[in-house]
Amino acid sequence: ATTTEAQHRQRSLEKMAGRPESILDNIMILSDGYKTSHWRQYPPNTTIVYSYFESRGGKFDEVTFFGLQYIIKRYLTGQVVTKEKIDAAELIINAHMGLGEMKHFNREGWEYILNEHGGKLPVIIKAVPEGMTVPNKNVLMTVVNTDPKCYWLTNYLETLLVQVWYPMTVATQSREQKKVIVDALEKTGCGTDFLDVQFALNDFGCRGVSSMETAAIGGAAHLINFGGSDTMPGLCCLVEYYGLPLAMLPGTSIPAAEHSTITSWTKEGELDAFKNMLTQYPKGLVAVVSDSYDIYNACNTLWGKELVDMIKNREGRLVVRPDSGDPPVIVCEVLDMLANAFGTTMTETGHKLLPPYIRVIQGDGVSYESLKVILQAMQDKGWAAGNVAFGSGGALLQKLNRDTQKCAFKCCEAVVNGEPRHVFKDPITDKGKASKKGQLKLVKDGDSYKTLTEGQGDAKDDLLVTVFENGVLTKEWTKMEVSAAASVYNKKGVAAGTVMPS
Repeated sequence: ATTTEAQHRQRSLEKMAGRPESILDNIMILSDGYKTSHWRQYPPNTTIVYSYFESRGGKFDEVTFFGLQYIIKRYLTGQVVTKEKIDAAELIINAHMGLGEMKHFNREGWEYILNEHGGKLPVIIKAVPEGMTVPNKNVLMTVVNTDPKCYWLTNYLETLLVQVWYPMTVATQSREQKKVIVDALEKTGCGTDFLDVQFALNDFGCRGVSSMETAAIGGAAHLINFGGSDTMPGLCCLVEYYGLPLAMLPGTSIPAAEHSTITSWTKEGELDAFKNMLTQYPKGLVAVVSDSYDIYNACNTLWGKELVDMIKNREGRLVVRPDSGDPPVIVCEVLDMLANAFGTTMTETGHKLLPPYIRVIQGDGVSYESLKVILQAMQDKGWAAGNVAFGSGGALLQKLNRDTQKCAFKCCEAVVNGEPRHVFKDPITDKGKASKKGQLKLVKDGDSYKTLTEGQGDAKDDLLVTVFENGVLTKEWTKMEVSAAASVYNKKGVAAGTVMPS
Protein backbone atom coordinates (compact mmCIF):
# COMPACT_ATOMS: atom_id res chain seq x y z
CA ALA A 1 0.00 0.00 0.00
CA THR A 2 1.12 3.56 -0.59
CA THR A 3 2.01 5.76 2.32
CA THR A 4 -1.24 7.66 1.81
CA GLU A 5 -3.32 4.46 1.95
CA ALA A 6 -1.47 3.19 5.01
CA GLN A 7 -1.96 6.51 6.77
CA HIS A 8 -5.66 6.48 5.89
CA ARG A 9 -6.09 3.01 7.37
CA GLN A 10 -4.18 3.96 10.50
CA ARG A 11 -6.40 7.04 10.94
CA SER A 12 -9.47 4.82 10.50
CA LEU A 13 -8.27 2.54 13.26
CA GLU A 14 -7.38 5.42 15.57
CA LYS A 15 -10.78 6.99 14.95
CA MET A 16 -12.53 3.76 15.85
CA ALA A 17 -10.24 3.14 18.82
CA GLY A 18 -11.52 6.41 20.26
CA ARG A 19 -15.01 4.89 20.22
CA PRO A 20 -14.69 1.34 21.65
CA GLU A 21 -18.32 0.56 20.87
CA SER A 22 -17.56 0.98 17.17
CA ILE A 23 -14.74 -1.56 17.25
CA LEU A 24 -17.02 -4.04 18.97
CA ASP A 25 -19.62 -3.40 16.27
CA ASN A 26 -17.23 -4.42 13.49
CA ILE A 27 -18.57 -7.72 12.12
CA MET A 28 -15.14 -8.58 10.73
CA ILE A 29 -13.60 -8.88 14.18
CA LEU A 30 -16.60 -10.51 15.90
CA SER A 31 -15.11 -13.90 15.16
CA ASP A 32 -12.32 -16.22 16.25
CA GLY A 33 -8.93 -15.11 15.01
CA TYR A 34 -8.15 -18.34 13.21
CA LYS A 35 -11.31 -18.01 11.13
CA THR A 36 -9.72 -15.09 9.30
CA SER A 37 -7.47 -17.66 7.60
CA HIS A 38 -10.22 -20.08 6.56
CA TRP A 39 -11.11 -18.44 3.25
CA ARG A 40 -7.94 -19.99 1.85
CA GLN A 41 -8.62 -23.46 3.27
CA TYR A 42 -11.79 -24.68 1.55
CA PRO A 43 -11.43 -26.89 -1.56
CA PRO A 44 -10.96 -25.03 -4.87
CA ASN A 45 -14.24 -24.08 -6.54
CA THR A 46 -16.25 -24.20 -3.31
CA THR A 47 -19.39 -22.10 -3.81
CA ILE A 48 -21.76 -23.06 -0.98
CA VAL A 49 -21.16 -23.78 2.72
CA TYR A 50 -24.25 -24.86 4.68
CA SER A 51 -23.99 -25.22 8.46
CA TYR A 52 -26.24 -25.84 11.45
CA PHE A 53 -26.50 -25.31 15.20
CA GLU A 54 -27.72 -27.83 17.77
CA SER A 55 -27.62 -28.88 21.41
CA ARG A 56 -25.82 -32.24 21.38
CA GLY A 57 -26.99 -33.15 24.89
CA GLY A 58 -26.30 -31.77 28.32
CA LYS A 59 -27.86 -31.03 31.69
CA PHE A 60 -31.44 -30.94 30.41
CA ASP A 61 -33.09 -33.22 27.86
CA GLU A 62 -34.52 -30.36 25.83
CA VAL A 63 -33.77 -26.71 25.14
CA THR A 64 -35.92 -23.61 24.87
CA PHE A 65 -34.68 -21.60 21.90
CA PHE A 66 -34.30 -17.87 22.56
CA GLY A 67 -32.01 -14.95 21.77
CA LEU A 68 -31.17 -15.25 18.07
CA GLN A 69 -33.41 -12.29 17.23
CA TYR A 70 -31.34 -10.13 19.58
CA ILE A 71 -28.11 -11.17 17.85
CA ILE A 72 -29.54 -10.57 14.38
CA LYS A 73 -31.00 -7.16 15.21
CA ARG A 74 -27.99 -6.04 17.22
CA TYR A 75 -25.19 -7.20 14.93
CA LEU A 76 -26.33 -8.43 11.51
CA THR A 77 -29.11 -6.32 9.99
CA GLY A 78 -28.53 -3.60 7.43
CA GLN A 79 -25.14 -2.43 6.21
CA VAL A 80 -22.59 -3.89 8.58
CA VAL A 81 -19.56 -3.62 6.27
CA THR A 82 -18.08 -0.20 5.49
CA LYS A 83 -14.75 0.94 4.10
CA GLU A 84 -13.80 2.40 7.46
CA LYS A 85 -14.50 -0.91 9.18
CA ILE A 86 -12.60 -2.86 6.51
CA ASP A 87 -9.58 -0.62 7.00
CA ALA A 88 -9.68 -1.00 10.77
CA ALA A 89 -10.22 -4.77 10.61
CA GLU A 90 -7.30 -5.20 8.23
CA LEU A 91 -4.90 -3.52 10.63
CA ILE A 92 -6.20 -5.44 13.63
CA ILE A 93 -6.35 -8.86 11.98
CA ASN A 94 -3.02 -8.70 10.16
CA ALA A 95 -1.34 -7.69 13.41
CA HIS A 96 -3.27 -10.29 15.39
CA MET A 97 -2.47 -13.20 13.09
CA GLY A 98 1.24 -13.21 13.72
CA LEU A 99 4.41 -12.16 11.98
CA GLY A 100 5.44 -12.95 8.43
CA GLU A 101 4.74 -11.75 4.94
CA MET A 102 1.39 -13.55 4.49
CA LYS A 103 -1.59 -11.38 5.29
CA HIS A 104 -4.62 -13.35 6.43
CA PHE A 105 -7.27 -10.66 6.24
CA ASN A 106 -9.65 -11.31 3.35
CA ARG A 107 -9.89 -7.70 2.21
CA GLU A 108 -11.01 -8.67 -1.29
CA GLY A 109 -13.86 -10.75 0.10
CA TRP A 110 -15.13 -8.02 2.42
CA GLU A 111 -14.79 -5.36 -0.28
CA TYR A 112 -16.85 -7.62 -2.56
CA ILE A 113 -19.62 -7.69 0.07
CA LEU A 114 -19.40 -3.90 0.37
CA ASN A 115 -19.46 -3.25 -3.37
CA GLU A 116 -21.83 -5.98 -4.57
CA HIS A 117 -24.18 -6.23 -1.59
CA GLY A 118 -24.04 -2.74 -0.15
CA GLY A 119 -22.27 -4.03 2.94
CA LYS A 120 -25.13 -6.39 3.79
CA LEU A 121 -24.36 -10.01 4.59
CA PRO A 122 -25.32 -12.45 1.79
CA VAL A 123 -26.55 -15.33 3.95
CA ILE A 124 -29.84 -16.96 4.86
CA ILE A 125 -30.47 -17.96 8.47
CA LYS A 126 -33.33 -20.31 9.31
CA ALA A 127 -34.25 -21.19 12.88
CA VAL A 128 -36.93 -22.71 15.05
CA PRO A 129 -39.47 -20.19 16.38
CA GLU A 130 -38.21 -18.46 19.51
CA GLY A 131 -39.69 -19.96 22.65
CA MET A 132 -40.07 -23.42 21.11
CA THR A 133 -38.76 -26.23 23.30
CA VAL A 134 -36.99 -28.94 21.30
CA PRO A 135 -35.34 -32.21 22.42
CA ASN A 136 -31.55 -32.30 22.27
CA LYS A 137 -29.72 -33.50 19.17
CA ASN A 138 -32.04 -31.62 16.81
CA VAL A 139 -31.26 -28.83 14.37
CA LEU A 140 -32.12 -25.42 15.82
CA MET A 141 -30.64 -23.12 13.17
CA THR A 142 -29.09 -23.35 9.70
CA VAL A 143 -26.91 -20.84 7.87
CA VAL A 144 -25.98 -20.78 4.17
CA ASN A 145 -24.39 -18.21 1.88
CA THR A 146 -26.46 -16.80 -0.99
CA ASP A 147 -23.53 -15.59 -3.12
CA PRO A 148 -21.14 -18.29 -4.37
CA LYS A 149 -18.18 -15.94 -3.91
CA CYS A 150 -19.00 -15.69 -0.20
CA TYR A 151 -18.76 -19.39 0.68
CA TRP A 152 -16.30 -18.46 3.44
CA LEU A 153 -18.82 -16.20 5.21
CA THR A 154 -21.11 -18.92 6.60
CA ASN A 155 -18.70 -20.25 9.19
CA TYR A 156 -17.05 -16.89 9.73
CA LEU A 157 -20.33 -15.99 11.45
CA GLU A 158 -20.22 -19.09 13.67
CA THR A 159 -18.53 -17.35 16.60
CA LEU A 160 -21.21 -14.69 16.90
CA LEU A 161 -24.20 -16.91 16.14
CA VAL A 162 -23.16 -19.62 18.60
CA GLN A 163 -23.43 -17.05 21.37
CA VAL A 164 -27.15 -17.80 21.23
CA TRP A 165 -26.15 -20.68 23.54
CA TYR A 166 -26.26 -18.20 26.44
CA PRO A 167 -29.82 -16.82 26.29
CA MET A 168 -31.03 -20.24 25.15
CA THR A 169 -29.45 -21.97 28.15
CA VAL A 170 -30.74 -19.34 30.60
CA ALA A 171 -34.24 -19.66 29.14
CA THR A 172 -33.98 -23.45 29.33
CA GLN A 173 -32.78 -23.55 32.93
CA SER A 174 -35.34 -20.95 34.00
CA ARG A 175 -38.13 -22.95 32.36
CA GLU A 176 -36.94 -26.16 34.05
CA GLN A 177 -37.13 -24.39 37.41
CA LYS A 178 -40.63 -23.24 36.53
CA LYS A 179 -41.59 -26.89 36.00
CA VAL A 180 -40.18 -27.74 39.46
CA ILE A 181 -42.11 -24.90 41.10
CA VAL A 182 -45.41 -25.67 39.35
CA ASP A 183 -45.10 -29.32 40.36
CA ALA A 184 -44.45 -28.37 44.01
CA LEU A 185 -47.36 -25.92 44.05
CA GLU A 186 -49.75 -28.58 42.78
CA LYS A 187 -48.47 -31.25 45.16
CA THR A 188 -49.02 -28.99 48.17
CA GLY A 189 -52.47 -27.72 47.25
CA CYS A 190 -51.55 -24.27 45.93
CA GLY A 191 -52.76 -22.52 42.80
CA THR A 192 -50.78 -22.13 39.58
CA ASP A 193 -52.36 -18.89 38.37
CA PHE A 194 -50.60 -15.64 37.48
CA LEU A 195 -49.72 -14.44 40.98
CA ASP A 196 -48.84 -17.96 42.15
CA VAL A 197 -46.20 -18.55 39.47
CA GLN A 198 -45.02 -15.33 37.82
CA PHE A 199 -43.15 -14.10 40.90
CA ALA A 200 -42.10 -17.47 42.32
CA LEU A 201 -38.55 -17.19 40.92
CA ASN A 202 -37.03 -13.73 40.71
CA ASP A 203 -33.88 -12.70 38.85
CA PHE A 204 -31.29 -11.30 41.28
CA GLY A 205 -28.39 -11.88 38.88
CA CYS A 206 -27.44 -8.49 37.46
CA ARG A 207 -24.42 -7.92 39.72
CA GLY A 208 -23.19 -11.47 39.27
CA VAL A 209 -22.82 -11.59 35.50
CA SER A 210 -19.86 -10.79 33.32
CA SER A 211 -21.24 -7.63 31.69
CA MET A 212 -24.32 -5.48 31.28
CA GLU A 213 -24.93 -7.06 27.86
CA THR A 214 -24.95 -10.43 29.59
CA ALA A 215 -27.43 -9.03 32.11
CA ALA A 216 -29.63 -7.73 29.29
CA ILE A 217 -29.88 -10.93 27.27
CA GLY A 218 -29.81 -13.29 30.25
CA GLY A 219 -32.35 -11.19 32.11
CA ALA A 220 -34.59 -11.17 29.04
CA ALA A 221 -34.30 -14.94 28.76
CA HIS A 222 -35.54 -15.43 32.33
CA LEU A 223 -38.47 -13.10 31.70
CA ILE A 224 -39.70 -15.43 28.99
CA ASN A 225 -40.77 -17.70 31.85
CA PHE A 226 -41.34 -15.47 34.89
CA GLY A 227 -42.36 -11.93 35.77
CA GLY A 228 -40.13 -11.14 38.73
CA SER A 229 -36.76 -9.49 38.16
CA ASP A 230 -34.37 -6.89 39.53
CA THR A 231 -32.28 -7.00 36.33
CA MET A 232 -33.43 -3.83 34.59
CA PRO A 233 -31.26 -4.32 31.47
CA GLY A 234 -33.29 -7.46 30.76
CA LEU A 235 -36.49 -5.41 30.60
CA CYS A 236 -34.91 -2.96 28.18
CA CYS A 237 -33.71 -5.80 25.96
CA LEU A 238 -37.27 -7.05 25.53
CA VAL A 239 -38.53 -3.55 24.75
CA GLU A 240 -35.84 -2.84 22.18
CA TYR A 241 -35.48 -6.24 20.53
CA TYR A 242 -38.73 -8.12 21.19
CA GLY A 243 -41.39 -5.50 20.60
CA LEU A 244 -42.56 -5.21 24.18
CA PRO A 245 -44.48 -1.96 24.93
CA LEU A 246 -43.20 -0.06 27.94
CA ALA A 247 -46.66 -0.28 29.46
CA MET A 248 -46.39 -4.08 29.46
CA LEU A 249 -43.03 -4.46 31.18
CA PRO A 250 -42.96 -8.02 32.53
CA GLY A 251 -40.11 -7.65 34.97
CA THR A 252 -41.53 -6.45 38.26
CA SER A 253 -39.65 -5.65 41.45
CA ILE A 254 -40.80 -4.34 44.84
CA PRO A 255 -39.42 -2.11 47.61
CA ALA A 256 -36.90 -4.25 49.45
CA ALA A 257 -34.25 -3.71 52.08
CA GLU A 258 -30.59 -4.60 51.72
CA HIS A 259 -28.16 -5.05 54.59
CA SER A 260 -26.90 -1.45 54.37
CA THR A 261 -30.38 0.01 54.86
CA ILE A 262 -30.87 -2.17 57.94
CA THR A 263 -27.41 -2.17 59.53
CA SER A 264 -27.03 1.62 59.19
CA TRP A 265 -29.58 1.81 62.00
CA THR A 266 -27.07 -0.21 64.13
CA LYS A 267 -27.73 -3.53 65.82
CA GLU A 268 -29.60 -1.85 68.65
CA GLY A 269 -31.78 -0.06 66.11
CA GLU A 270 -32.83 -3.10 64.08
CA LEU A 271 -36.38 -2.91 65.42
CA ASP A 272 -36.58 0.73 64.28
CA ALA A 273 -35.18 -0.28 60.89
CA PHE A 274 -37.90 -2.89 60.48
CA LYS A 275 -40.57 -0.48 61.71
CA ASN A 276 -39.32 2.12 59.23
CA MET A 277 -39.82 -0.32 56.35
CA LEU A 278 -43.43 -0.90 57.35
CA THR A 279 -44.00 2.83 57.82
CA GLN A 280 -42.36 3.95 54.59
CA TYR A 281 -44.32 1.39 52.59
CA PRO A 282 -47.76 1.15 54.24
CA LYS A 283 -49.34 -0.66 51.29
CA GLY A 284 -48.41 -3.46 48.93
CA LEU A 285 -45.46 -5.80 48.96
CA VAL A 286 -42.29 -5.02 50.87
CA ALA A 287 -39.34 -7.34 51.50
CA VAL A 288 -36.97 -7.04 54.44
CA VAL A 289 -33.67 -8.86 54.83
CA SER A 290 -33.76 -10.14 58.40
CA ASP A 291 -30.52 -11.99 59.13
CA SER A 292 -28.12 -9.06 59.51
CA TYR A 293 -27.53 -10.10 63.11
CA ASP A 294 -29.82 -12.86 64.36
CA ILE A 295 -32.53 -14.33 62.14
CA TYR A 296 -34.06 -16.14 65.12
CA ASN A 297 -34.44 -12.96 67.17
CA ALA A 298 -35.76 -11.14 64.13
CA CYS A 299 -38.49 -13.71 63.49
CA ASN A 300 -39.37 -14.67 67.06
CA THR A 301 -39.15 -11.28 68.72
CA LEU A 302 -39.07 -8.37 66.27
CA TRP A 303 -41.48 -9.61 63.62
CA GLY A 304 -43.14 -12.18 65.89
CA LYS A 305 -43.92 -9.96 68.89
CA GLU A 306 -42.99 -6.30 68.58
CA LEU A 307 -44.38 -5.72 65.08
CA VAL A 308 -47.20 -8.25 64.90
CA ASP A 309 -49.99 -5.68 64.93
CA MET A 310 -48.31 -3.46 62.32
CA ILE A 311 -47.92 -6.45 60.02
CA LYS A 312 -51.49 -7.64 60.47
CA ASN A 313 -53.01 -4.18 60.04
CA ARG A 314 -50.89 -3.18 57.05
CA GLU A 315 -52.58 -3.12 53.61
CA GLY A 316 -50.22 -5.51 51.92
CA ARG A 317 -47.74 -8.29 52.44
CA LEU A 318 -44.45 -8.41 54.33
CA VAL A 319 -41.88 -10.74 52.82
CA VAL A 320 -39.20 -11.87 55.28
CA ARG A 321 -35.83 -12.64 53.70
CA PRO A 322 -33.23 -14.87 55.35
CA ASP A 323 -29.88 -14.49 53.61
CA SER A 324 -27.56 -17.01 55.24
CA GLY A 325 -27.51 -20.53 56.61
CA ASP A 326 -28.29 -23.84 54.92
CA PRO A 327 -31.23 -22.95 52.62
CA PRO A 328 -33.46 -26.02 53.14
CA VAL A 329 -32.95 -25.80 56.90
CA ILE A 330 -33.27 -22.05 57.39
CA VAL A 331 -36.36 -21.72 55.18
CA CYS A 332 -38.27 -24.28 57.26
CA GLU A 333 -37.05 -22.74 60.50
CA VAL A 334 -38.21 -19.28 59.43
CA LEU A 335 -41.59 -20.67 58.42
CA ASP A 336 -41.95 -22.40 61.80
CA MET A 337 -41.12 -19.19 63.69
CA LEU A 338 -43.54 -17.10 61.66
CA ALA A 339 -46.23 -19.74 62.11
CA ASN A 340 -45.85 -19.51 65.88
CA ALA A 341 -46.52 -15.79 65.70
CA PHE A 342 -49.11 -15.54 62.94
CA GLY A 343 -50.72 -18.96 62.68
CA THR A 344 -51.50 -20.96 59.54
CA THR A 345 -54.33 -22.39 57.52
CA MET A 346 -54.35 -25.70 55.64
CA THR A 347 -54.45 -26.25 51.90
CA GLU A 348 -56.67 -28.94 50.38
CA THR A 349 -53.69 -31.31 50.49
CA GLY A 350 -53.16 -30.70 54.22
CA HIS A 351 -50.12 -28.43 53.93
CA LYS A 352 -49.62 -25.36 56.12
CA LEU A 353 -50.00 -21.88 54.63
CA LEU A 354 -49.13 -18.60 56.35
CA PRO A 355 -51.70 -15.78 56.40
CA PRO A 356 -51.77 -13.73 53.17
CA TYR A 357 -50.09 -10.73 54.81
CA ILE A 358 -46.77 -12.52 55.40
CA ARG A 359 -44.49 -14.69 53.27
CA VAL A 360 -40.81 -15.64 52.91
CA ILE A 361 -38.33 -15.14 50.09
CA GLN A 362 -35.14 -17.21 49.83
CA GLY A 363 -32.52 -15.46 47.71
CA ASP A 364 -29.32 -17.08 48.94
CA GLY A 365 -27.89 -20.23 47.38
CA VAL A 366 -30.79 -20.82 44.99
CA SER A 367 -30.08 -22.95 41.92
CA TYR A 368 -31.92 -25.57 39.88
CA GLU A 369 -30.52 -28.24 42.20
CA SER A 370 -31.08 -26.47 45.53
CA LEU A 371 -34.56 -25.32 44.55
CA LYS A 372 -35.73 -28.92 44.42
CA VAL A 373 -34.09 -29.68 47.78
CA ILE A 374 -35.68 -26.67 49.49
CA LEU A 375 -39.15 -27.40 48.14
CA GLN A 376 -38.88 -31.06 49.12
CA ALA A 377 -37.73 -30.13 52.63
CA MET A 378 -40.74 -27.83 52.95
CA GLN A 379 -43.09 -30.55 51.73
CA ASP A 380 -41.59 -33.09 54.13
CA LYS A 381 -42.28 -30.73 57.03
CA GLY A 382 -45.84 -30.08 55.93
CA TRP A 383 -45.32 -26.67 54.34
CA ALA A 384 -47.06 -25.54 51.15
CA ALA A 385 -44.81 -24.32 48.35
CA GLY A 386 -46.81 -21.09 48.09
CA ASN A 387 -45.29 -19.80 51.34
CA VAL A 388 -41.95 -19.05 49.72
CA ALA A 389 -40.77 -17.13 46.69
CA PHE A 390 -37.22 -17.51 45.43
CA GLY A 391 -34.51 -15.23 44.10
CA SER A 392 -31.60 -16.54 42.08
CA GLY A 393 -28.53 -14.64 40.96
CA GLY A 394 -25.30 -16.13 39.69
CA ALA A 395 -26.76 -19.61 39.40
CA LEU A 396 -29.53 -18.30 37.14
CA LEU A 397 -27.51 -16.08 34.81
CA GLN A 398 -23.84 -17.01 35.19
CA LYS A 399 -23.28 -20.53 36.48
CA LEU A 400 -23.57 -22.12 33.04
CA ASN A 401 -21.55 -22.34 29.85
CA ARG A 402 -21.74 -23.55 26.25
CA ASP A 403 -21.20 -27.12 27.39
CA THR A 404 -24.16 -27.02 29.78
CA GLN A 405 -26.19 -28.06 26.73
CA LYS A 406 -23.21 -29.06 24.53
CA CYS A 407 -24.00 -26.47 21.89
CA ALA A 408 -22.22 -26.80 18.55
CA PHE A 409 -22.21 -25.30 15.05
CA LYS A 410 -21.01 -27.55 12.22
CA CYS A 411 -20.88 -27.56 8.43
CA CYS A 412 -23.06 -30.34 7.02
CA GLU A 413 -23.07 -29.65 3.27
CA ALA A 414 -20.84 -27.90 0.74
CA VAL A 415 -21.03 -27.43 -3.01
CA VAL A 416 -17.69 -27.98 -4.74
CA ASN A 417 -17.26 -27.94 -8.52
CA GLY A 418 -21.03 -27.62 -8.75
CA GLU A 419 -21.66 -30.86 -6.84
CA PRO A 420 -23.23 -31.00 -3.35
CA ARG A 421 -21.30 -33.12 -0.87
CA HIS A 422 -22.13 -34.26 2.63
CA VAL A 423 -19.81 -32.73 5.18
CA PHE A 424 -19.51 -34.17 8.68
CA LYS A 425 -17.20 -35.11 11.51
CA ASP A 426 -17.22 -38.47 13.29
CA PRO A 427 -14.26 -38.68 15.69
CA ILE A 428 -13.50 -42.20 16.90
CA THR A 429 -12.48 -40.74 20.27
CA ASP A 430 -15.89 -39.17 20.98
CA LYS A 431 -18.93 -40.41 19.07
CA GLY A 432 -21.00 -37.82 20.90
CA LYS A 433 -19.37 -35.20 18.69
CA ALA A 434 -20.48 -36.80 15.43
CA SER A 435 -22.26 -34.21 13.28
CA LYS A 436 -25.19 -34.36 10.90
CA LYS A 437 -24.97 -34.71 7.11
CA GLY A 438 -26.60 -32.83 4.26
CA GLN A 439 -29.41 -30.32 4.28
CA LEU A 440 -31.56 -30.50 7.42
CA LYS A 441 -35.21 -30.10 8.34
CA LEU A 442 -36.95 -30.13 11.71
CA VAL A 443 -40.34 -31.84 11.58
CA LYS A 444 -43.03 -32.95 14.00
CA ASP A 445 -42.73 -36.50 15.32
CA GLY A 446 -45.96 -37.19 17.19
CA ASP A 447 -45.86 -34.93 20.25
CA SER A 448 -42.15 -34.28 19.76
CA TYR A 449 -39.72 -33.34 16.99
CA LYS A 450 -37.04 -35.00 14.89
CA THR A 451 -34.39 -33.87 12.43
CA LEU A 452 -34.37 -35.12 8.85
CA THR A 453 -30.89 -35.23 7.29
CA GLU A 454 -29.41 -35.54 3.81
CA GLY A 455 -32.13 -33.43 2.22
CA GLN A 456 -34.95 -35.80 3.17
CA GLY A 457 -38.53 -34.69 3.73
CA ASP A 458 -40.93 -32.16 2.26
CA ALA A 459 -40.07 -28.47 2.58
CA LYS A 460 -43.64 -27.66 3.67
CA ASP A 461 -43.17 -29.79 6.79
CA ASP A 462 -39.99 -28.00 7.86
CA LEU A 463 -40.45 -26.08 11.11
CA LEU A 464 -37.33 -24.00 10.54
CA VAL A 465 -38.32 -20.44 9.62
CA THR A 466 -36.27 -17.99 7.54
CA VAL A 467 -35.41 -15.22 9.99
CA PHE A 468 -32.62 -13.42 8.10
CA GLU A 469 -31.89 -13.02 4.41
CA ASN A 470 -29.25 -10.82 2.82
CA GLY A 471 -29.12 -8.24 5.59
CA VAL A 472 -32.83 -8.20 6.42
CA LEU A 473 -34.67 -9.58 9.45
CA THR A 474 -37.47 -11.51 7.76
CA LYS A 475 -39.38 -12.82 10.77
CA GLU A 476 -39.83 -11.12 14.12
CA TRP A 477 -41.15 -12.67 17.32
CA THR A 478 -42.70 -10.64 20.13
CA LYS A 479 -42.05 -11.29 23.79
CA MET A 480 -45.64 -12.40 24.24
CA GLU A 481 -45.35 -14.92 21.40
CA VAL A 482 -42.09 -16.29 22.80
CA SER A 483 -43.52 -16.66 26.31
CA ALA A 484 -46.62 -18.41 24.97
CA ALA A 485 -44.46 -20.86 23.02
CA ALA A 486 -42.38 -21.60 26.14
CA SER A 487 -45.40 -22.25 28.38
CA VAL A 488 -45.31 -24.85 31.15
CA TYR A 489 -48.67 -26.56 31.67
CA ASN A 490 -50.27 -27.63 34.93
CA LYS A 491 -52.11 -30.91 35.44
CA LYS A 492 -55.31 -29.38 34.06
CA GLY A 493 -53.59 -28.56 30.80
CA VAL A 494 -53.58 -24.82 31.46
CA ALA A 495 -50.45 -22.74 30.94
CA ALA A 496 -49.14 -22.07 34.44
CA GLY A 497 -48.87 -18.44 35.47
CA THR A 498 -51.23 -17.08 32.82
CA VAL A 499 -54.64 -17.00 34.53
CA MET A 500 -55.18 -13.55 36.01
CA PRO A 501 -56.89 -13.11 39.40
CA SER A 502 -60.61 -12.39 39.17
